[in-house]
Amino acid sequence: MRAAQATLITSASPYGEEPADVLIAEGRLAAVGPEARERAEHLSADADLRHIDGTGHILLPGMVDLHTHLREPGREDAETVETGTRAAARGGFTAVHAMANSSPVADTAGVVEQVHRLGVESGWAEVYPVGAVTAGLAGEQLAELGAMAESAAAVRMFSDDGMCVHNPVLMRRALEYVKAFDGFIAQHAQEPLLTADAQMNEGEVSAMLGLPGWPAVAEEAIIARDVLLADHVGSRLHICHVSTRGSVEIIRWAKSRGIDVTAEVTPHHLILTDELVRSYDPVYKVNPPLRTEADVHALREALAEGVIDVVGTDHAPHPAQAKQCEWSQASMGMTGLETALSVVQSTMVETGLIDWRRFAEVTSTTPARIYRHEAQGRPIAVGEPANVILVDPSASAPVRPESHQSKGRNSPFRGMELPGSVRATFSAGQPVVLDGALAVSRTGRTAETMVDRTTGEGTGGTV
Repeated sequence: MRAAQATLITSASPYGEEPADVLIAEGRLAAVGPEARERAEHLSADADLRHIDGTGHILLPGMVDLHTHLREPGREDAETVETGTRAAARGGFTAVHAMANSSPVADTAGVVEQVHRLGVESGWAEVYPVGAVTAGLAGEQLAELGAMAESAAAVRMFSDDGMCVHNPVLMRRALEYVKAFDGFIAQHAQEPLLTADAQMNEGEVSAMLGLPGWPAVAEEAIIARDVLLADHVGSRLHICHVSTRGSVEIIRWAKSRGIDVTAEVTPHHLILTDELVRSYDPVYKVNPPLRTEADVHALREALAEGVIDVVGTDHAPHPAQAKQCEWSQASMGMTGLETALSVVQSTMVETGLIDWRRFAEVTSTTPARIYRHEAQGRPIAVGEPANVILVDPSASAPVRPESHQSKGRNSPFRGMELPGSVRATFSAGQPVVLDGALAVSRTGRTAETMVDRTTGEGTGGTV
Protein backbone atom coordinates (compact mmCIF):
# COMPACT_ATOMS: atom_id res chain seq x y z
CA MET A 1 0.00 0.00 0.00
CA ARG A 2 1.68 3.22 -1.17
CA ALA A 3 1.33 6.25 1.06
CA ALA A 4 -0.37 9.31 -0.40
CA GLN A 5 1.90 12.26 -1.13
CA ALA A 6 -0.98 14.62 -0.37
CA THR A 7 -4.42 14.35 1.22
CA LEU A 8 -7.41 16.62 0.70
CA ILE A 9 -9.95 16.47 3.54
CA THR A 10 -13.19 18.19 2.55
CA SER A 11 -15.89 19.66 4.78
CA ALA A 12 -14.35 18.62 8.11
CA SER A 13 -14.89 20.85 11.15
CA PRO A 14 -11.66 22.01 12.84
CA TYR A 15 -12.28 21.97 16.60
CA GLY A 16 -15.94 21.14 15.91
CA GLU A 17 -16.53 24.61 14.52
CA GLU A 18 -17.25 25.76 10.93
CA PRO A 19 -16.54 23.17 8.20
CA ALA A 20 -13.45 23.75 6.07
CA ASP A 21 -11.34 21.96 3.49
CA VAL A 22 -7.80 21.03 4.51
CA LEU A 23 -4.89 20.04 2.27
CA ILE A 24 -2.04 18.01 3.76
CA ALA A 25 1.17 17.92 1.72
CA GLU A 26 4.87 17.42 2.45
CA GLY A 27 4.15 16.72 6.10
CA ARG A 28 2.34 19.98 6.76
CA LEU A 29 -1.04 21.64 6.56
CA ALA A 30 -0.59 23.19 3.14
CA ALA A 31 -3.96 24.96 2.99
CA VAL A 32 -6.98 25.44 5.23
CA GLY A 33 -10.21 26.86 3.81
CA PRO A 34 -11.43 27.64 0.27
CA GLU A 35 -7.92 27.62 -1.18
CA ALA A 36 -7.38 23.96 -0.21
CA ARG A 37 -9.26 22.55 -3.20
CA GLU A 38 -7.58 25.01 -5.55
CA ARG A 39 -4.16 24.06 -4.25
CA ALA A 40 -5.04 20.38 -4.63
CA GLU A 41 -6.07 20.90 -8.27
CA HIS A 42 -2.70 22.48 -9.04
CA LEU A 43 -0.66 19.60 -7.70
CA SER A 44 1.51 17.99 -10.36
CA ALA A 45 -0.20 15.38 -12.52
CA ASP A 46 1.89 12.55 -11.08
CA ALA A 47 1.06 13.45 -7.48
CA ASP A 48 -0.78 10.79 -5.49
CA LEU A 49 -3.69 12.80 -4.08
CA ARG A 50 -5.97 11.11 -1.58
CA HIS A 51 -9.45 12.53 -0.96
CA ILE A 52 -11.31 12.08 2.34
CA ASP A 53 -14.87 13.30 2.80
CA GLY A 54 -14.87 14.82 6.27
CA THR A 55 -18.52 15.79 6.38
CA GLY A 56 -19.82 15.48 9.93
CA HIS A 57 -16.30 14.84 11.25
CA ILE A 58 -14.09 16.91 13.52
CA LEU A 59 -10.46 17.72 12.77
CA LEU A 60 -8.24 17.99 15.85
CA PRO A 61 -4.55 18.16 16.69
CA GLY A 62 -3.15 14.68 17.31
CA MET A 63 -3.41 13.77 20.96
CA VAL A 64 -0.32 13.73 23.18
CA ASP A 65 -0.12 11.33 26.12
CA LEU A 66 2.27 12.29 28.90
CA HIS A 67 1.72 8.96 30.68
CA THR A 68 2.05 5.67 28.77
CA HIS A 69 3.52 2.33 29.81
CA LEU A 70 5.05 0.61 26.78
CA ARG A 71 6.75 -2.07 28.95
CA GLU A 72 9.70 -2.58 26.59
CA PRO A 73 12.47 -3.46 27.31
CA GLY A 74 11.94 -6.54 29.43
CA ARG A 75 8.16 -6.94 29.58
CA GLU A 76 7.40 -7.65 25.95
CA ASP A 77 4.82 -10.20 27.11
CA ALA A 78 2.66 -7.26 28.21
CA GLU A 79 3.41 -4.70 25.48
CA THR A 80 6.10 -3.57 23.05
CA VAL A 81 6.90 -0.17 21.65
CA GLU A 82 5.47 -1.42 18.36
CA THR A 83 2.13 -2.66 19.73
CA GLY A 84 1.80 0.27 22.09
CA THR A 85 2.31 2.85 19.37
CA ARG A 86 -0.07 1.00 17.07
CA ALA A 87 -2.65 1.32 19.84
CA ALA A 88 -1.73 4.99 20.24
CA ALA A 89 -2.21 5.74 16.54
CA ARG A 90 -5.50 3.86 16.48
CA GLY A 91 -6.65 5.88 19.48
CA GLY A 92 -5.72 9.23 17.93
CA PHE A 93 -2.37 9.84 19.64
CA THR A 94 0.53 11.16 17.57
CA ALA A 95 2.94 11.24 20.52
CA VAL A 96 3.34 9.20 23.71
CA HIS A 97 5.73 9.41 26.65
CA ALA A 98 7.00 6.01 27.75
CA MET A 99 7.27 5.62 31.51
CA ALA A 100 10.48 4.36 33.03
CA ASN A 101 9.32 1.22 34.86
CA SER A 102 10.56 -1.21 32.24
CA SER A 103 13.08 -3.99 32.94
CA PRO A 104 15.79 -2.81 33.02
CA VAL A 105 14.51 0.49 34.35
CA ALA A 106 15.00 3.49 32.06
CA ASP A 107 17.47 5.12 34.41
CA THR A 108 20.47 5.40 32.07
CA ALA A 109 21.21 7.01 28.73
CA GLY A 110 21.51 3.58 27.12
CA VAL A 111 18.00 2.43 28.01
CA VAL A 112 16.20 5.66 27.06
CA GLU A 113 18.08 5.69 23.75
CA GLN A 114 16.92 2.12 23.11
CA VAL A 115 13.28 3.07 23.70
CA HIS A 116 13.67 6.15 21.52
CA ARG A 117 15.19 4.10 18.71
CA LEU A 118 12.40 1.53 18.86
CA GLY A 119 9.89 4.34 18.53
CA VAL A 120 11.66 5.75 15.48
CA GLU A 121 11.78 2.32 13.86
CA SER A 122 8.09 1.73 14.51
CA GLY A 123 6.86 4.99 13.01
CA TRP A 124 3.26 4.80 14.23
CA ALA A 125 3.62 7.63 16.76
CA GLU A 126 6.42 9.70 18.23
CA VAL A 127 7.90 8.10 21.36
CA TYR A 128 9.51 10.20 24.08
CA PRO A 129 11.14 8.15 26.86
CA VAL A 130 10.58 9.24 30.44
CA GLY A 131 13.66 8.83 32.60
CA ALA A 132 13.57 7.46 36.14
CA VAL A 133 14.16 9.90 38.97
CA THR A 134 15.99 7.37 41.12
CA ALA A 135 18.24 4.45 40.17
CA GLY A 136 16.17 1.31 39.73
CA LEU A 137 13.11 3.20 41.04
CA ALA A 138 14.48 2.29 44.47
CA GLY A 139 14.17 5.79 45.92
CA GLU A 140 17.69 5.73 47.33
CA GLN A 141 19.86 7.74 44.91
CA LEU A 142 19.28 9.89 41.87
CA ALA A 143 19.44 8.26 38.46
CA GLU A 144 21.64 9.59 35.63
CA LEU A 145 19.38 12.59 34.99
CA GLY A 146 21.97 14.70 33.18
CA ALA A 147 23.16 11.84 30.97
CA MET A 148 19.59 11.03 29.93
CA ALA A 149 18.94 14.70 29.17
CA GLU A 150 22.06 14.88 26.99
CA SER A 151 21.40 11.57 25.24
CA ALA A 152 19.93 11.15 21.76
CA ALA A 153 16.54 10.76 23.47
CA ALA A 154 16.88 14.27 24.98
CA VAL A 155 14.80 13.34 28.02
CA ARG A 156 13.06 16.22 29.78
CA MET A 157 10.49 14.37 31.89
CA PHE A 158 11.53 12.22 34.83
CA SER A 159 9.29 9.98 36.94
CA ASP A 160 9.42 6.94 39.18
CA ASP A 161 5.76 6.33 38.30
CA GLY A 162 4.51 3.19 39.94
CA MET A 163 6.61 4.28 42.91
CA CYS A 164 6.59 7.55 44.81
CA VAL A 165 9.76 9.58 45.33
CA HIS A 166 8.90 9.62 49.02
CA ASN A 167 12.24 10.88 50.38
CA PRO A 168 11.87 14.69 50.56
CA VAL A 169 15.60 15.28 50.32
CA LEU A 170 15.89 13.26 47.11
CA MET A 171 12.81 14.97 45.71
CA ARG A 172 14.29 18.38 46.42
CA ARG A 173 17.59 17.42 44.78
CA ALA A 174 15.81 16.09 41.71
CA LEU A 175 13.76 19.26 41.35
CA GLU A 176 16.92 21.34 41.63
CA TYR A 177 18.89 19.17 39.20
CA VAL A 178 16.42 19.24 36.29
CA LYS A 179 16.28 23.04 36.28
CA ALA A 180 19.63 23.06 34.46
CA PHE A 181 18.04 21.70 31.26
CA ASP A 182 14.42 22.86 31.71
CA GLY A 183 13.28 19.41 32.76
CA PHE A 184 10.52 18.52 35.18
CA ILE A 185 9.62 15.84 37.69
CA ALA A 186 6.36 13.91 37.34
CA GLN A 187 5.40 12.58 40.74
CA HIS A 188 3.37 9.47 41.54
CA ALA A 189 1.87 10.86 44.74
CA GLN A 190 1.56 8.01 47.22
CA GLU A 191 2.87 8.00 50.76
CA PRO A 192 4.03 4.37 51.09
CA LEU A 193 3.59 4.09 54.85
CA LEU A 194 -0.06 5.05 54.55
CA THR A 195 -0.74 2.60 51.72
CA ALA A 196 1.05 -0.56 52.80
CA ASP A 197 -0.85 -3.58 51.44
CA ALA A 198 -3.63 -1.29 50.14
CA GLN A 199 -6.01 -2.95 47.69
CA MET A 200 -8.57 -0.24 46.88
CA ASN A 201 -9.84 3.19 47.93
CA GLU A 202 -10.29 3.54 51.68
CA GLY A 203 -13.93 4.24 52.38
CA GLU A 204 -17.35 2.74 52.81
CA VAL A 205 -16.89 0.09 50.11
CA SER A 206 -13.50 -1.08 51.38
CA ALA A 207 -14.93 -1.38 54.89
CA MET A 208 -17.82 -3.52 53.63
CA LEU A 209 -15.56 -5.73 51.53
CA GLY A 210 -12.87 -6.05 54.16
CA LEU A 211 -10.10 -4.95 51.78
CA PRO A 212 -7.17 -2.81 53.02
CA GLY A 213 -7.80 0.80 52.02
CA TRP A 214 -5.70 3.38 50.12
CA PRO A 215 -6.67 6.66 51.84
CA ALA A 216 -7.01 9.89 49.89
CA VAL A 217 -4.68 11.63 52.32
CA ALA A 218 -1.79 9.42 51.15
CA GLU A 219 -2.00 11.18 47.78
CA GLU A 220 -2.80 14.62 49.13
CA ALA A 221 0.05 14.70 51.65
CA ILE A 222 2.68 14.08 48.97
CA ILE A 223 1.17 16.67 46.63
CA ALA A 224 1.14 19.26 49.42
CA ARG A 225 4.76 18.53 50.26
CA ASP A 226 5.94 18.60 46.67
CA VAL A 227 4.26 21.81 45.58
CA LEU A 228 5.99 23.48 48.52
CA LEU A 229 9.33 21.94 47.50
CA ALA A 230 8.84 23.05 43.89
CA ASP A 231 8.07 26.57 45.08
CA HIS A 232 11.10 26.57 47.36
CA VAL A 233 13.57 25.63 44.61
CA GLY A 234 11.74 27.32 41.72
CA SER A 235 11.32 24.19 39.62
CA ARG A 236 8.61 22.57 37.50
CA LEU A 237 6.45 19.82 39.02
CA HIS A 238 3.86 17.62 37.33
CA ILE A 239 1.41 15.52 39.34
CA CYS A 240 0.49 12.19 37.77
CA HIS A 241 -3.05 10.71 37.80
CA VAL A 242 -4.76 12.98 40.32
CA SER A 243 -7.65 11.05 41.86
CA THR A 244 -9.18 12.92 44.83
CA ARG A 245 -11.10 16.13 45.37
CA GLY A 246 -8.69 17.01 48.18
CA SER A 247 -5.80 16.85 45.70
CA VAL A 248 -7.72 19.20 43.42
CA GLU A 249 -7.99 21.78 46.19
CA ILE A 250 -4.28 21.59 47.00
CA ILE A 251 -3.37 22.07 43.33
CA ARG A 252 -5.84 24.95 43.07
CA TRP A 253 -4.16 26.61 46.05
CA ALA A 254 -0.68 26.05 44.60
CA LYS A 255 -1.64 27.60 41.28
CA SER A 256 -3.18 30.58 43.05
CA ARG A 257 0.23 31.12 44.65
CA GLY A 258 1.96 31.04 41.26
CA ILE A 259 3.72 27.73 41.90
CA ASP A 260 4.79 26.05 38.64
CA VAL A 261 2.72 22.88 38.97
CA THR A 262 0.71 20.98 36.36
CA ALA A 263 -1.53 17.98 36.85
CA GLU A 264 -3.17 15.18 34.90
CA VAL A 265 -6.26 13.03 35.30
CA THR A 266 -6.81 9.63 33.70
CA PRO A 267 -9.90 8.78 31.64
CA HIS A 268 -10.84 6.01 34.07
CA HIS A 269 -10.84 8.38 37.04
CA LEU A 270 -13.29 10.59 35.12
CA ILE A 271 -15.95 7.88 34.89
CA LEU A 272 -15.40 4.84 37.16
CA THR A 273 -15.88 4.60 40.94
CA ASP A 274 -14.92 2.24 43.73
CA GLU A 275 -18.44 0.78 43.66
CA LEU A 276 -17.22 -1.42 40.80
CA VAL A 277 -14.85 -3.21 43.15
CA ARG A 278 -17.85 -4.95 44.70
CA SER A 279 -17.60 -7.33 41.73
CA TYR A 280 -14.08 -8.37 42.80
CA ASP A 281 -13.13 -8.18 39.10
CA PRO A 282 -9.37 -7.42 39.04
CA VAL A 283 -9.80 -5.34 35.88
CA TYR A 284 -10.86 -2.56 38.26
CA LYS A 285 -7.70 -2.78 40.35
CA VAL A 286 -5.54 0.26 39.63
CA ASN A 287 -3.12 2.64 41.34
CA PRO A 288 -4.24 5.18 42.43
CA PRO A 289 -7.48 3.33 43.05
CA LEU A 290 -10.90 4.17 41.72
CA ARG A 291 -12.40 6.71 44.10
CA THR A 292 -15.92 7.90 44.99
CA GLU A 293 -18.63 9.55 42.91
CA ALA A 294 -17.83 12.85 44.63
CA ASP A 295 -14.19 12.55 43.57
CA VAL A 296 -15.19 11.82 39.97
CA HIS A 297 -17.31 14.96 39.79
CA ALA A 298 -14.57 17.07 41.39
CA LEU A 299 -12.05 15.81 38.83
CA ARG A 300 -14.35 16.60 35.92
CA GLU A 301 -14.95 20.13 37.19
CA ALA A 302 -11.23 20.63 37.78
CA LEU A 303 -10.37 19.55 34.24
CA ALA A 304 -13.01 21.87 32.79
CA GLU A 305 -11.81 24.75 34.95
CA GLY A 306 -8.11 24.23 34.24
CA VAL A 307 -7.02 23.30 37.76
CA ILE A 308 -6.15 19.94 36.21
CA ASP A 309 -4.26 20.67 33.00
CA VAL A 310 -4.31 17.50 30.91
CA VAL A 311 -5.64 14.00 30.39
CA GLY A 312 -3.00 11.27 30.70
CA THR A 313 -4.04 7.71 29.95
CA ASP A 314 -1.75 5.82 32.36
CA HIS A 315 -2.08 3.04 29.76
CA ALA A 316 -0.92 -0.02 31.72
CA PRO A 317 -1.23 -3.28 29.77
CA HIS A 318 -0.77 -6.62 31.51
CA PRO A 319 -0.68 -10.24 30.29
CA ALA A 320 -3.86 -12.19 30.95
CA GLN A 321 -2.50 -14.15 33.88
CA ALA A 322 -1.72 -10.94 35.79
CA LYS A 323 -5.40 -10.02 35.82
CA GLN A 324 -7.21 -13.35 35.62
CA CYS A 325 -6.53 -14.29 39.22
CA GLU A 326 -7.78 -13.49 42.69
CA TRP A 327 -8.02 -9.78 43.54
CA SER A 328 -5.21 -9.65 46.10
CA GLN A 329 -2.71 -11.18 43.66
CA ALA A 330 -3.72 -9.20 40.58
CA SER A 331 -1.53 -6.48 39.08
CA MET A 332 -2.70 -2.89 39.17
CA GLY A 333 -3.43 -1.07 35.94
CA MET A 334 -5.77 -0.57 33.01
CA THR A 335 -5.33 -0.03 29.29
CA GLY A 336 -6.36 3.36 27.96
CA LEU A 337 -4.88 4.45 24.64
CA GLU A 338 -7.68 3.16 22.44
CA THR A 339 -10.57 4.36 24.61
CA ALA A 340 -9.32 7.72 25.93
CA LEU A 341 -10.93 9.89 23.28
CA SER A 342 -14.31 8.21 23.71
CA VAL A 343 -14.26 8.45 27.50
CA VAL A 344 -13.34 12.13 27.48
CA GLN A 345 -15.99 12.82 24.84
CA SER A 346 -18.57 11.01 26.96
CA THR A 347 -17.69 12.55 30.33
CA MET A 348 -16.60 16.05 29.33
CA VAL A 349 -17.87 17.04 25.87
CA GLU A 350 -21.29 15.41 25.83
CA THR A 351 -21.98 16.63 29.37
CA GLY A 352 -21.33 20.20 28.24
CA LEU A 353 -18.38 20.72 30.57
CA ILE A 354 -16.00 21.45 27.67
CA ASP A 355 -16.18 21.98 23.91
CA TRP A 356 -13.95 20.39 21.27
CA ARG A 357 -11.48 23.27 21.33
CA ARG A 358 -10.98 22.75 25.05
CA PHE A 359 -10.77 19.02 24.36
CA ALA A 360 -7.80 19.75 22.07
CA GLU A 361 -6.17 21.81 24.81
CA VAL A 362 -6.34 19.10 27.49
CA THR A 363 -5.40 16.19 25.21
CA SER A 364 -2.87 17.83 22.87
CA THR A 365 -1.90 21.48 23.14
CA THR A 366 -1.22 21.62 26.86
CA PRO A 367 0.66 18.30 27.22
CA ALA A 368 2.83 19.35 24.26
CA ARG A 369 3.49 22.70 25.94
CA ILE A 370 4.40 21.04 29.23
CA TYR A 371 7.05 18.90 27.50
CA ARG A 372 8.14 21.81 25.24
CA HIS A 373 7.32 19.98 21.99
CA GLU A 374 7.71 22.00 18.81
CA ALA A 375 5.85 19.78 16.32
CA GLN A 376 3.12 18.28 18.53
CA GLY A 377 -0.04 19.98 19.75
CA ARG A 378 0.17 22.67 17.10
CA PRO A 379 -2.91 24.60 15.93
CA ILE A 380 -4.78 23.67 12.78
CA ALA A 381 -3.33 26.39 10.60
CA VAL A 382 -1.41 26.74 7.35
CA GLY A 383 2.23 25.72 7.62
CA GLU A 384 1.87 23.73 10.85
CA PRO A 385 3.08 20.10 11.06
CA ALA A 386 0.33 17.71 10.01
CA ASN A 387 -0.03 15.80 13.25
CA VAL A 388 -3.82 15.71 13.20
CA ILE A 389 -6.75 13.35 13.63
CA LEU A 390 -10.17 13.09 12.03
CA VAL A 391 -12.89 12.07 14.47
CA ASP A 392 -16.43 10.87 13.87
CA PRO A 393 -18.22 12.12 17.02
CA SER A 394 -21.51 10.44 16.11
CA ALA A 395 -20.09 6.92 15.97
CA SER A 396 -20.92 4.64 18.87
CA ALA A 397 -19.96 1.05 19.58
CA PRO A 398 -19.34 -1.33 22.51
CA VAL A 399 -15.71 -1.58 23.60
CA ARG A 400 -14.13 -4.86 22.43
CA PRO A 401 -10.63 -5.21 23.94
CA GLU A 402 -9.93 -8.33 21.87
CA SER A 403 -9.94 -6.12 18.77
CA HIS A 404 -7.48 -3.60 20.22
CA GLN A 405 -3.98 -3.15 18.87
CA SER A 406 -2.48 -3.20 22.36
CA LYS A 407 -1.41 -6.58 23.71
CA GLY A 408 -3.25 -5.73 26.89
CA ARG A 409 -6.87 -6.83 27.17
CA ASN A 410 -7.36 -5.35 30.64
CA SER A 411 -9.78 -2.61 29.65
CA PRO A 412 -12.31 -1.65 32.33
CA PHE A 413 -14.65 -0.46 29.57
CA ARG A 414 -15.32 -3.87 28.01
CA GLY A 415 -18.87 -3.95 26.67
CA MET A 416 -19.51 -0.31 27.52
CA GLU A 417 -21.12 1.71 24.72
CA LEU A 418 -18.91 4.74 24.14
CA PRO A 419 -19.20 7.56 21.62
CA GLY A 420 -16.65 8.78 19.09
CA SER A 421 -14.27 7.05 16.73
CA VAL A 422 -10.95 8.00 15.19
CA ARG A 423 -11.37 7.76 11.45
CA ALA A 424 -7.85 8.93 10.49
CA THR A 425 -4.57 9.73 12.21
CA PHE A 426 -1.85 11.68 10.41
CA SER A 427 1.70 11.59 11.78
CA ALA A 428 3.88 14.23 10.11
CA GLY A 429 1.50 14.08 7.17
CA GLN A 430 1.58 10.28 6.85
CA PRO A 431 -1.89 8.69 7.21
CA VAL A 432 -1.04 5.94 9.71
CA VAL A 433 -4.74 5.25 10.31
CA LEU A 434 -7.37 5.43 7.56
CA ASP A 435 -11.04 4.53 7.75
CA GLY A 436 -10.51 3.50 11.35
CA ALA A 437 -7.86 0.88 10.55
CA LEU A 438 -4.07 0.91 10.60
CA ALA A 439 -2.61 1.89 7.24
CA VAL A 440 1.17 2.33 6.85
CA SER A 441 3.57 3.69 9.45
CA ARG A 442 6.08 6.41 8.66
CA THR A 443 8.71 3.67 8.31
CA GLY A 444 6.59 1.55 5.97
CA ARG A 445 5.28 -0.98 8.47
CA THR A 446 1.81 -2.46 8.13
CA ALA A 447 -0.38 -4.56 10.38
CA GLU A 448 0.27 -7.55 8.15
CA THR A 449 4.07 -7.31 8.21
CA MET A 450 4.65 -6.54 11.88
CA VAL A 451 6.42 -9.31 13.79
CA ASP A 452 6.07 -9.89 17.52
CA ARG A 453 9.59 -9.88 18.95
CA THR A 454 8.60 -12.20 21.79
CA THR A 455 7.27 -14.99 19.56
CA GLY A 456 8.59 -14.29 16.07
CA GLU A 457 5.02 -14.52 14.78
CA GLY A 458 3.06 -11.95 12.82
CA THR A 459 0.59 -9.95 14.88
CA GLY A 460 -1.55 -8.45 12.17
CA GLY A 461 -5.21 -8.53 12.96
CA THR A 462 -8.46 -6.69 12.72
CA VAL A 463 -9.07 -3.35 14.36
